[in-house]
Amino acid sequence: MHKKHSADIGIIGGTGIYTAELFGVDKQVKVYTPYGQPSDLINIGEFGGRRIAFIPRHGRGHTIPPHRINNRANIWALREIGVTRIIAPSAVGSLRNEYRPGDIAIPDQFIDFTKRREYTFYDGGEICHVSVADPFCDDLRNIAVRCATKLKNIVHPKVTYICIEGPRFSTRAESRLFREVLGGDIIGMTLVPECILAREAEICYVSISSITDYDVWSESPVNAKDILEQLKKNVESTRNLITEMIPLISNERTRCSCGRALAESLL
Repeated sequence: MHKKHSADIGIIGGTGIYTAELFGVDKQVKVYTPYGQPSDLINIGEFGGRRIAFIPRHGRGHTIPPHRINNRANIWALREIGVTRIIAPSAVGSLRNEYRPGDIAIPDQFIDFTKRREYTFYDGGEICHVSVADPFCDDLRNIAVRCATKLKNIVHPKVTYICIEGPRFSTRAESRLFREVLGGDIIGMTLVPECILAREAEICYVSISSITDYDVWSESPVNAKDILEQLKKNVESTRNLITEMIPLISNERTRCSCGRALAESLL
C-alpha cells in the first residue's frame, strides 16, 4: 500500500465524468506503476466518512481513446493506495428496444470483442487463470440496483455487455450479430479488460452503465454528437447513484468472494 495516501473505494470516471466533483479533494497523487502511467493523477478525498480515490478513465478532457487506456496501470495504482472496491461508470449503447437512452444498466455478464489490449498482470513466471464466470461483485451490484430503484431510475439488473475494441462504432451487420445471435443487451468499449484486472487484483468491481443511444441495429445510425447530448442528461443520475451507494458499502467484505479470487487461480 502507498505509504502516505490511502483510500478504500475507487471511482473510475467514464465518459462525461472527468472530475472528482462528488467529494472534496484533499490531494492529488501520482502513483508510479510497473506498467507505466495511469490515465491521470489520482484524486483522493472523503465522502460520507469514506476515503475515495477518483481517476478519469480517459484522462482529464477525454484525451485517451478506449483502445489506448492503460488499464493495468489504473487498476494497479488503485490497489497500491488500498482500494478494495471500484465503482465504474461508463456510457453505452443499447441493443434492445426496451433499454432506452437515459436508463441505467448494471451488467452481470460480458462478451469480449476487444483485440489488442493487455488483459492480465500475469505475463510469465507465475501463471494465473482467474475465474470470471461471474465477473462482477454481487454485493456491489445489489447495492447499485437497490439505490437506482430508490432514486426512481429505470434500472436493468441482469445485463450482458458486449465490449468492442473501438474507437469506431459497429457496422449494422455487427450490431445485428451482437443483438440477435449473441444475445447482448448493451454495447461499449471500456469494460474489458478493466473488470478482469480488478478481479486479478482481488478488488470488488461494479459497472454503472448509462445508456446514451440505440446502436445501429436500429434505423438511426449512432453518432458521437447525439451521444454527448444524451450523456449530459445522464451524468446527474449517475452521480446521484454513486453518492447513494457509497454510504451503503460495508467496511468488511463478507458478502462476496472477490477478495479471494486468486485462492485457486495461481499455478
